[in-house]
Amino acid sequence: PTWCDSHTHIVYSGDRVNEFIDRINGLSYEEIAKNGGGILNSAKLLSETDENSLFKQSAKRLEKLMQLGTGAIEIKSGYGLNTKDEIKMLRVIKMLKEKYPIEIKATFLGAHATPNNISQEKYTQLIINEMIPEISKQNLADYIDVFCDKGFFTKDETERILHAGIKHGLKPKIHANELAFSGGIQVGVKHNAISVDHLQFTSEKEIELLKNSNTIPTLLPGTAYFLGLKYPPARMMIESGLPVALASDCNPGSCPSGNMSFIMSLACTQMKMNPNEAFNAATINGAYAMEVNESLGSIQKHKKANLIITNDIPSLGYIPYSIGENFINKVIINGKIYYDSETNY
Repeated sequence: PTWCDSHTHIVYSGDRVNEFIDRINGLSYEEIAKNGGGILNSAKLLSETDENSLFKQSAKRLEKLMQLGTGAIEIKSGYGLNTKDEIKMLRVIKMLKEKYPIEIKATFLGAHATPNNISQEKYTQLIINEMIPEISKQNLADYIDVFCDKGFFTKDETERILHAGIKHGLKPKIHANELAFSGGIQVGVKHNAISVDHLQFTSEKEIELLKNSNTIPTLLPGTAYFLGLKYPPARMMIESGLPVALASDCNPGSCPSGNMSFIMSLACTQMKMNPNEAFNAATINGAYAMEVNESLGSIQKHKKANLIITNDIPSLGYIPYSIGENFINKVIINGKIYYDSETNY
């Protein structure tokens, strides 16, 4: 089955190559953010980009990911950080939904960071009182997300934003515990979030909480790799009986890759998941993490024919073993060939 990538940020403008170099030269993610880099840098670039240009840039990225075997994808806003630009991002996601044959889920992530020209409390109120009602009115999002972590949004702010989103028909997802024990997992479980994502800081207490919930933990090893962070405790989660999903977190600042076979390689080499576990996490569990498991994520009767046909490879384990190798011969979406490596169509 094609990959089900349940956490991405592929609608953005330009790149953040300079920050990549800054990190190599010793600056931390938080230091770059304080200097106007990070999410705020992407917000500035996006505000200067018209909707049509933003769509063209994002469509190229989506096409590339589909050729790499992704057959369902979730895309977040969060580089607008004001009502006009958040809606611009969500409109672009809607345009992608209308143009491309794969399943696309849209997530409103206005609470990604706080702009420089406003207090966090006032920005939280803006999200609740203006952004969410307008996005709901225009029917532009399936989910609501909050970056609940050290230096970003608090548990209290996250709860208030989620309450407003739920009231307007948006289901919760959470960026949680990437940088610290933020309480994001607890908030997510309390509000029946579809998924909690990142989870570098996860103890047995959080695992027990997740085991008694319907919230699926989603691990993003590409971000840990690119930022030099510690990896989530995947083995502890799996051995406790938790299902985990894998997603790319494809974005301009902390993981500029949506190559899910590479994400599987990282899961195996860095988090000690075996190839079967990684494969399930990137397909059926990813499908659960964006509520498309009834139609996608596995090859079976009555599901959509979204398939990867590989070149001649010896085993499933070869996919994460052959780091970065393109093993894809054809990608089939809804029963039709979308990409054929022999014709490059």
